[in-house]
Amino acid sequence: MSFNTVLSSFAVCCCALLFNASTMAQSYQHLGKSFQQNFKKQLKANKVPGGAFVIVQGNNIVTLDTYGKRHQGGSKKINANTVFRLASVSKTFAGALASQLVHEHKLSWQQPINQYLPDFSLAKPADSQAITLGHVIGQSTGLMPNSYDNLVNANVKLNKIIPKFAELTPICPPGVCYSYQNVAFSFIEQAIEQESGQPYEELIDKRIFVPLAMETASIGYEAFTHTSNRAEPHIKTKHGFKQVKVKPNYYQLAPAAGVNASIKDMAKWLMANMGHEPKVLSPQVLEDITTPGVRTTKELRRRDWKPYLNDAHYGKGWRIYQFNGHRLIYHAGWVAGYVTEVAYSPELDLGIAILLNGESRIISALGAEFWQQVFATKQS
Repeated sequence: MSFNTVLSSFAVCCCALLFNASTMAQSYQHLGKSFQQNFKKQLKANKVPGGAFVIVQGNNIVTLDTYGKRHQGGSKKINANTVFRLASVSKTFAGALASQLVHEHKLSWQQPINQYLPDFSLAKPADSQAITLGHVIGQSTGLMPNSYDNLVNANVKLNKIIPKFAELTPICPPGVCYSYQNVAFSFIEQAIEQESGQPYEELIDKRIFVPLAMETASIGYEAFTHTSNRAEPHIKTKHGFKQVKVKPNYYQLAPAAGVNASIKDMAKWLMANMGHEPKVLSPQVLEDITTPGVRTTKELRRRDWKPYLNDAHYGKGWRIYQFNGHRLIYHAGWVAGYVTEVAYSPELDLGIAILLNGESRIISALGAEFWQQVFATKQS
């Protein structure tokens, strides 16, 4: 084969790759526009006060748009910098921060949580001593699901809740079954603070928010309520959406539900988790937090998603789905007046984040439909 023939073949291959990349970029633009139209249509039809979404591919924003008002009946519109509560999507930040410390050998997933929280005990002390940091961040403590969320809802302080665990008997040994937690998940804060020597909110700011230029992101009730450009919460009633006050209760569980951010910042968080900020989230950290742990069969019965889910596990602050045979990294959040959803496909280097300031199930339908269209487009 002559040099010219080799060169010609190489040029053909390069052109084919460029053509495929261009075709995929065009299809993502089309999907973005389609989602944008459906997003606004569905929010309007369901009378959701407001929301925002972003679709990213690689380290580029495909589409970012907003809808509605910061509070129902108000004049101030939601924009790209309007801050929402992320609710349980906060767990994705906690998993990443803890994994950073693990890979710096400052923490170990095998360490018992009692090493950092000696006051934590179960009905049989030996049961609590078997729970490790890995079980805490991987939702596999074996505790009754959502243990003592009822007390958090009643605004009972964490230092009053922890002694209550001494009344509990696990439903399974640690690491064996999935049991979603908010209170117990937040025990990771004590480990992070003791080993880093810094408050949780300061460390997450230093290690994640600042290096990723997440300029509107923050932790906690005070930070949120002092933000002028914020989306107010709305709950669904039989008479429609009603604005309510921001509650501080779940903010005391910073790793589980303490992060606030705008849709512009969520684009940056998605890109980092998709591997485009390796100095902040290394490949080792990303692999760690998205390695499947316990199987989460309950997720397979999710309304809107169940026609597409083949399997589901929990990693470390992220859910790992098999969506029509494709790997999807996912987490959703809900806290009084807000719902959130974030997901990305490592295979396609494509992600989406949705934030609403009204409790609406439409967010689940929007997300499932988006990914069904994405993977259907890939196969066509």
